[in-house]
Amino acid sequence: MSNDAPSSDSVASPAALEPRAVKRLRIWPAVLVVALPWLALKIAEQVAPGTPLYMQLFMWRPLVTTVGILLWWMLASRISWRDRFRGLAIYAVLGGIAYGLMDPTLGGMIFSYIVLPTVSIVAAVAFIVTPFLSWGRRQVVALGLVTLAWAYYTSVRFDGVTGEIAPTLTFRWVPTSEEKYREARIVAAEGGPSLQENAASEPLTLQAGDWPGFRGPDRDGRLTEVAIDVDWKKNPPEQVWRHRVGPGWSSFAVVGDRLFTQEQLDQDELIVCYDANTGAQIWVHKDDARFTESIAGPGPRATPTFHEGKLYVMGATGLLNCLDAATGRPIWTRDIVKDSGASLPTWGFSSSPFVVDGVATVFAGGPDSKSVLGYDVETGEPAWQGGEGKSSYCSMQPARLDGVEQLLMATEQGLAAFQPQGGEVLWNHVWEINGIQRVVQPAILNETDVLLGSPFGEGLRRIHVSQQDGKWDSQEVWTTKDISPYYNDFVVHGDHLYGFDGAFLTCVSLEDGKRQWKARGYGNGQVLLLADQELLLVLSETGTVALVEAKPDKRREVASFQALEGKTWNHPVVAHGKLFVRNGDEAACYQLGLVEPKE
Repeated sequence: MSNDAPSSDSVASPAALEPRAVKRLRIWPAVLVVALPWLALKIAEQVAPGTPLYMQLFMWRPLVTTVGILLWWMLASRISWRDRFRGLAIYAVLGGIAYGLMDPTLGGMIFSYIVLPTVSIVAAVAFIVTPFLSWGRRQVVALGLVTLAWAYYTSVRFDGVTGEIAPTLTFRWVPTSEEKYREARIVAAEGGPSLQENAASEPLTLQAGDWPGFRGPDRDGRLTEVAIDVDWKKNPPEQVWRHRVGPGWSSFAVVGDRLFTQEQLDQDELIVCYDANTGAQIWVHKDDARFTESIAGPGPRATPTFHEGKLYVMGATGLLNCLDAATGRPIWTRDIVKDSGASLPTWGFSSSPFVVDGVATVFAGGPDSKSVLGYDVETGEPAWQGGEGKSSYCSMQPARLDGVEQLLMATEQGLAAFQPQGGEVLWNHVWEINGIQRVVQPAILNETDVLLGSPFGEGLRRIHVSQQDGKWDSQEVWTTKDISPYYNDFVVHGDHLYGFDGAFLTCVSLEDGKRQWKARGYGNGQVLLLADQELLLVLSETGTVALVEAKPDKRREVASFQALEGKTWNHPVVAHGKLFVRNGDEAACYQLGLVEPKE
C-alpha cells in the first residue's frame, strides 16, 4: 500500500468540513412573554373592568413585557453571546439616537410605558414570525423593523389618552390645538378687534333659564321647565357658531347672552367671556400660569361660577379669581397653594367655586384642617377653613339634609358635610379609597339620602343621614359595584340613576343598587338630564350629542348628531334654547327647537 494513501484516521468527515452550526433561536419564551401579559389584561378587562386589579395589570404590563423580552434575549434565547450583546447594543444605540430626536411629550413615563415596550415587542415579533428564514436574514428583518419603529416615534407627539387610556399619537407636523387657536386669534385680530372694549358696564344679573356654573344651579346636571324638539331628522339642531378655543376641560356658565369658560394659551391661563349669540369674544382675563400633564394635557379644569354680578374662577395651578362678570375687571385674587400649604395635584386644581352666604368655597386639600377654604366674596379675605381630606377633584355640593343647609365635599376619606357660615364639620361618612381620587359630584336624593361615587371598581354608595339632639349620623344603605363613576358625573331621575361606568352608559336602581342596563356607544362621555321629557342628553367622548330615554327597561337612543370633533370630556350646557358644547379644540353653539312641556 502506498504511503501516500490517506489513512482512515486522516480523512475529514463531511460534518467537520461544514461551518460550525448556529444554535436555533428558542422563541417559545418570547411568545409567552408577549402573549401572557396581554391575555391577562384582556381577561381582566372582561371580568373586572375599571377595578384596581385591572389598573394594576394595565400599569405593569408594559414594564413586565419589556423586562421579559430583555431576559429572554439575554438568558433564554440560546443564540451566541456575541449575537446577544451585539443585538442589545444595536437596540440601545438606535434607541438613544431616537430618544434624542423625539418630541418632549414622549419622554419620561410615556417613553417607559408606551415607546420602549412597543419597540421591544416589534423586535421580539420580528424573530417570532420568521423561523423560515436563515439566521442572518432574520437579524436583518429585525433590524429593519426596529429601526422603523424607532423612526416612527421620532415623527409623532403624545396628545394624551382616551377615557379608556388608549394613547393618542399625532404626527409632529400637524399643528397642536394651541397652535391652531393662536392662529385663529391672529386671523380674527387682522379682520378686526374681537375684544369688545366697550363691554357692558351694568352689572349682570341672574335670569330665569340661566346656567350659573358647573352642572347648573344645583350642580346636579338637571334641566327642568324646558322641552326640546327631538325629531332631529326633520328638525336637526342648527349650528349658530363654532370656533377654536384653547385647551382645557372647563364647562360653561351662561348668564343672559354671556358665556363664560376657561382656556389655555401658551403661558397664559385665560378666563374668557363670549357673546352667546355670536361666539364673539367680549373680554378676556389673563393669568401668568400654565398647568399641563401628559394624560389630559394642558389647561384649566374648573368651570366659572356666576354669583350676584361677579365671576369666581379657579385655575389649575390654584389661582382663585373674583372678577366683574360684565367687564372682566379683577376684584381680588388668592393663591390657594399659599393659603393652604397644599401641593399641586397630579391633574391640577379642579374645584369649581361655590358661593353661599357671602363666602366663596373651594377644595384645596391642605394640611391642618385646610381641606376646604372659604373666602369673603367682597374682600377675598379668608373666612373659614375646615376638613381633613387631602385629595379630590370634586367641587362643593350644596345640600339640604334634615332641614339643615350644608355643603358636601367628597374626598379620598369619604364624604364630609360643612356648615356654610363657619365651616364647622357637621358629619363625616368614612369610605376611604387609598391611592385613587374621587372626581364626580355626590348626588342628593332627598332630605335624608345621598349618593357617593368612587372610581376603579370601588363602586357607589347610598348613604342615609340623620340627626338627633344636634348629633349627626350617617349610615350605609347599600354599596354597589355595578357602577364605578370616574370623571363622568351621573344624574338621578325617578327611582334610578344614569351615568357612566367606564365606557358604558349605565342605569342603576336607587332601591338596591342593581344595574338595570348598560350600553356602549358614547366612550367616556358626559350626561345632562332633560327631566320634563325623561331624556338624557349625552355628549360622547368623540363629540357626538345623543338623546337617550331615561327609562330603566332598556337603552333607547332617540336621536344624535355630530357636534364637535376631537376628544370631548367637557360637560354640555343647555340654556335659553341653545346647546353649548366644547372640548380642548373648539366650542360650538346649536339652536334647539323648543316645544311646550307636557303637563
